[in-house]
Amino acid sequence: MPKQVLITGGAGFIGSNFVRHWCQRHTGRVVVLDILGYAGNRANVADLEDQARFRLVKGDICDRALVDELLTTEQIDTVIHFAAESHVDRSILGPAAFVQTNVVGTFTLLEAFRDRWQTQGKPHHYRFLHISTDEVYGSLSADDPAFTETTPYAPNSPYSASKASSDHLARAYFHTYGMPTLITNCSNNYGPYQFPEKLIPLMCLNIMLGKPLPVYGDGQNVRDWLHVSDHCTAIEQVLHQAEPGDVYNIGGNNQVKNIDIVYQLCELMGEMAPANGIELPKTPRELITFIADRPGHDRRYAMDISKIKRDLGWSPVYNFTDGLRQTVAWYLTHRDWWQPLLSAEYQGYYKNLYGDR
Repeated sequence: MPKQVLITGGAGFIGSNFVRHWCQRHTGRVVVLDILGYAGNRANVADLEDQARFRLVKGDICDRALVDELLTTEQIDTVIHFAAESHVDRSILGPAAFVQTNVVGTFTLLEAFRDRWQTQGKPHHYRFLHISTDEVYGSLSADDPAFTETTPYAPNSPYSASKASSDHLARAYFHTYGMPTLITNCSNNYGPYQFPEKLIPLMCLNIMLGKPLPVYGDGQNVRDWLHVSDHCTAIEQVLHQAEPGDVYNIGGNNQVKNIDIVYQLCELMGEMAPANGIELPKTPRELITFIADRPGHDRRYAMDISKIKRDLGWSPVYNFTDGLRQTVAWYLTHRDWWQPLLSAEYQGYYKNLYGDR
């Protein structure tokens, strides 16, 4: 039986990639609920809007009446919850929005879904999949073992604390009410349609524009990089195969230092931009600028993905070299997507921003 899916945050980076992935492989209704803020972009799903089974709704996940209406009228049996404030720097400057969206918003969705699930007689096929982050586990030193699903939570930023809170809520709804929740914790995603406040697209665009490439601290912070396409296949398998109450880590097996990513991007852009008819204003490496470190900047993340490999048979397909080259090619050839993000409307969001998620 086809799933009737509500995807929150489905016009954002990971969400829109998943919506496209899902629509290519499954029938059934697909409803996207997105507030269409600075990082939620209607253009990300514009190619899907002519499909009769697809609906994009502009709205807030904290709006209980709207969520109730969508669950009922669209006969939703599956919620895939991407919607979140996700930029660490923003959470340091303004944590209230992160608590509102990530905590209150998740609570609102869980309550609305619980009400529908109970009203419908607690159907066995209903699912609520909450998409979370490796940042809830805190920071690792160079020799620490990778995060597992049983690693104690130790969030170090308002962003990661808000995501940890929403994880706990999703877990509690399974254990208290028996509601069929699932949780996935992913590592750093990269790929097409990522808003240019994040490390990789920011560096690509700044190289094309001849702007500084800001690197926090000494650049030695390590992240595990997951191509968004691999993330999509993992979510799909969790949704279809995992047991209610399960938690899975999803990572790319690509631990790389921030500065090494910047160096790789400089080399790739220097090679690939001229091949695409783009003249770079300056030699990319000349643009690297080390800036004061972020407060509470976690040193290293690493994900142990042995559980999802063992239980569900999932492994990432992309190695980082190939995935990064593909991503650079996308930004080089999609100026029509990112150019509007440099308009006056977005300058306050884009200018001098840098983030490693």
